[in-house]
Amino acid sequence: MLAQPAADAGSRKSERVKQTVKRRSFWRDLKRRPFLYMLLVPVVAYFIVFKYLPLFGEIIAFKDFRLADGIWGSKWVGLEHFNRLMHSSDLLKIVRNTLLLNVYGLVIGFPVPIALAIVLNEVRVEWYKRVVQNLLYLPHFLSWIILGTIVIGLLSPGTGFVNYVLKAFGFEPIYFMGSNFWWPLVYVFSGIWRDAGFGTILFLAAMSSIDPHLYEAARIDGGGKLRQIWHVTLPGIRSTIAIVLVLQMGHMIDVGFEKVWVLTNPMVTGVSDVMSTYIYRLGLVNLQYSYTTAIGLIQSLVGLVLVLSVNRIIRAMGERALW
Repeated sequence: MLAQPAADAGSRKSERVKQTVKRRSFWRDLKRRPFLYMLLVPVVAYFIVFKYLPLFGEIIAFKDFRLADGIWGSKWVGLEHFNRLMHSSDLLKIVRNTLLLNVYGLVIGFPVPIALAIVLNEVRVEWYKRVVQNLLYLPHFLSWIILGTIVIGLLSPGTGFVNYVLKAFGFEPIYFMGSNFWWPLVYVFSGIWRDAGFGTILFLAAMSSIDPHLYEAARIDGGGKLRQIWHVTLPGIRSTIAIVLVLQMGHMIDVGFEKVWVLTNPMVTGVSDVMSTYIYRLGLVNLQYSYTTAIGLIQSLVGLVLVLSVNRIIRAMGERALW
């Protein structure tokens, strides 16, 4: 009967000792390499100034905020704005559109950087590999204003290259940007075009840490390229895939603004009106700061729950997670 409490106490003591050792090793390492840790200062400052300090403004979600009165002078209204959101006629549409676009992006777009990284990892001609990598990375560094203009131009029903090819094969031109069916696909594939190449960096870095002897052992056992990828490469980057998945789940209720705003038009608002555009329209255009702050707070809480849940599931599966 006394063995279990004693074991629990011993386990807790062991955890405390480990934490103490980690803290001491951190401070020892900090004294040994201070200039290396100084590189973290801009990153820490960025998160403090732009991520943590603005959390103070979340208080206006519980107030009837007026610029003239300021944050503290505005009247408390409690959960009135959250109640209004729950009874809003637009809630179902914007949540549905936000989730659908993110699910499409996750199902279609998430495997693409992994596949590209595997293909690039198998390329043995170094100069060709570098050229392809640079071409794949380039769209990531361009603004969505530029990329959106290119996408709209390519898909124009009158002068776009895609419709020119369709007409050359005898098909009718398609108004991609004005169709509720085609617009989500354009949104997803344009996102893949911009970010998939840059996303390969993490997976290529993970592949570089795989022991080459494992590939040699697979070849000796008669495994071809596909077998080596399936039994060596994918298991070797499995923990990286899990971490990237956890991070991406935090954005399932947040599409972002710039990309949607550039590609959308009044003909497709039924599928393109998402949380970010709704917040912009009501918050910045109609000056409903408290209401849109309440929406943003709910977005953050849902994202936190999703990250914690997926992280816990991945840990339960025995994979390395964020914590």
